[in-house]
Amino acid sequence: MKSVLKLDGLDCPVCAGKLEEIVGKIDGVSFASLSFANQALKIEYAGATVLQKVIETVNAFEEVKVVETRQKKETGLKIWLPVLLAALFLGAGVLAYAALPNAATESVRYICCAVAYLLAGYKVLLSTCKNVLKGRIFDENFLMTVASVGAILLGEYLEGVLVLLLYQTGETLQAAAVGASRKSVAQLMDLKTETAHRCLPNGETEDVLPENLAKGDCVLVKAGEKIPCDGVLLTETATVDEKALTGESEPRFVQTGGELLSGTLNAGNAFQMTVERVAQESAAQKILDLLENSVSEKAESEKFITKFAKVYTPVVCALALFVAFAVPLLAGLLVDGAFYLKDFSRWAKAALTFLVVSCPCALVISVPLTYFSGIGACARRGVLVKGATHLDVAAQVKTVAFDKTGTLTEGNFAVCAVHSETDVSAETVLAVAAALERFSTHPIGKAFAEQETPYLAENVSETAGQGLRGEIGGKRVSVGNAALLRADGVPFTECESPYGVLYVAENGRFLGAVEIQDKLREHAKETVSALRKAGYKTVMLSGDNARRAESVAVATGVDEWQAGLFPQDKLQSAKALQEQGKLLYVGDGINDAPVMLQADCSASMGKLGSAAAVETSDFVLIADELSGIETLLQTSKKTARTVRQNVVFSIAMKAAFMALGLFGLPLSLAVFADVGVMLLAVLNALRIK
Repeated sequence: MKSVLKLDGLDCPVCAGKLEEIVGKIDGVSFASLSFANQALKIEYAGATVLQKVIETVNAFEEVKVVETRQKKETGLKIWLPVLLAALFLGAGVLAYAALPNAATESVRYICCAVAYLLAGYKVLLSTCKNVLKGRIFDENFLMTVASVGAILLGEYLEGVLVLLLYQTGETLQAAAVGASRKSVAQLMDLKTETAHRCLPNGETEDVLPENLAKGDCVLVKAGEKIPCDGVLLTETATVDEKALTGESEPRFVQTGGELLSGTLNAGNAFQMTVERVAQESAAQKILDLLENSVSEKAESEKFITKFAKVYTPVVCALALFVAFAVPLLAGLLVDGAFYLKDFSRWAKAALTFLVVSCPCALVISVPLTYFSGIGACARRGVLVKGATHLDVAAQVKTVAFDKTGTLTEGNFAVCAVHSETDVSAETVLAVAAALERFSTHPIGKAFAEQETPYLAENVSETAGQGLRGEIGGKRVSVGNAALLRADGVPFTECESPYGVLYVAENGRFLGAVEIQDKLREHAKETVSALRKAGYKTVMLSGDNARRAESVAVATGVDEWQAGLFPQDKLQSAKALQEQGKLLYVGDGINDAPVMLQADCSASMGKLGSAAAVETSDFVLIADELSGIETLLQTSKKTARTVRQNVVFSIAMKAAFMALGLFGLPLSLAVFADVGVMLLAVLNALRIK
């Protein structure tokens, strides 16, 4: 069984990693992945008892809770109050002593420092005590507690307070930055509507939950309201704002019979619509499900940083002990020839600086936040990313391969001509084709959706990439491309046409052909051109005949094209392309699913795409806009580049400040530097938004 649990109160990236590890060790849990960025715990478990154990474990960890709806966070002055009061008391103590240094003001300074220390550090101290009792030692709370207490024991009261004050300031700023990122994605996921107005036979309406609407229900959508379910427009015209789904700010004008997607806004007058897909199967729900799960899939960089932090912090603690005790002991033996701790205070301070600088927050938070920002940036432009790891692969893509029908072309087919043998009517050819094509999973079958036919087809089977076979009135009937008729041994006259052609045969006799028109998809040419300019190789893989494939290839400007491919042929072509570098495949149909699995990464069309293609793909183009491919590749490269920047910058700065700590870097400056590195890394991650 699988579940995604929503959490609240998860504000520490290191704690997120530890909670993930604890949950993963529970008996019956086979997989656990916790996303700090969107506070979601994805688990695979054996049964309801195990799930309850997971929930109890999470609820007992720090201040984290499993929730249905996350609580609104405190903001403004309230969240900053402890930090501001601590700074005020610290400042008062310093000023009092500086104005008139004597025994009385010294006492005032001690009292003010003590109050400031408790105000700034009570959460840190409390967390450290709890964690030590539970056997969890090496985290940032422990490091800051040791550093601040060590400074006080060495008589550096001001530095002891500053350690916690600067750390809490950084934590508060970090929480604000993460909260801003979480809020932006929360707004993106605000696609649901709470109420739908169902039309009654008497002309009135009743308010119901969108989940209670059924297919075929008539719904009234008022001006400014969200569309509750996917449906078809009944009113003459409507204006909808699809920015939440596609990222496009331009409103779309819909006429009677036009498609309406849930989650989009009515930007015009009130209209009526018929429900086509219930709320659980709607476009908005599909997006919400994908977004909920997307950043739970961790990239390799995230997994590496989590493992790195677990080893890195204990090693630095060991080095700090070495600096505090071994170095002065060696200095005493080598310099003075005596067994004692030479310049212990100096080296103890250097060790405390080591501890402060070693805090891995900059790495642990900025890397997942970078992926989170990348996924959010793609989603706002109409591209859903199913996991952070797919962004890593997309950043390495060298070749982009497209399916033709329904991908580079619209896939909105219409019958444009019918040819028949001399003793057969065109109406018969069209009616026989319509009877079988109603069973088709290929977009071409939509061309016959409104075609009336007196025939009832039975025992229909579909051969991917060829067509359909069935029975009508006991007679064997075939409807498909030239390859299908050749396979059946049916002699026929091949039709030369720039459009798609379906050949119709009955009991081994050729009846005629139906021409199906399909248009080039909007932005197809511009997208291919942009990809080529960016250095990507573009290829079209089509099952259609060479003439029609060539016309689309020339119109779009792809570098290479291949035609007449069966699904297994596409698979071989994909393998050959992968030898030249990472491959991104873009498709929409059931016959594309095997190629999508073979490709290094894949994208499917969200509206027209088959369930198999959408399920198999790593990315979903919600609005069927090919321009999303360019957005995806640009964002993936920027995300990978930002991850590298943050990793290199954070490690380099920590190494530099650790070295400076050996030469007397003040402890408070070390904290300031650590907080600064963390904030710079977080802000760099948020740039992707």
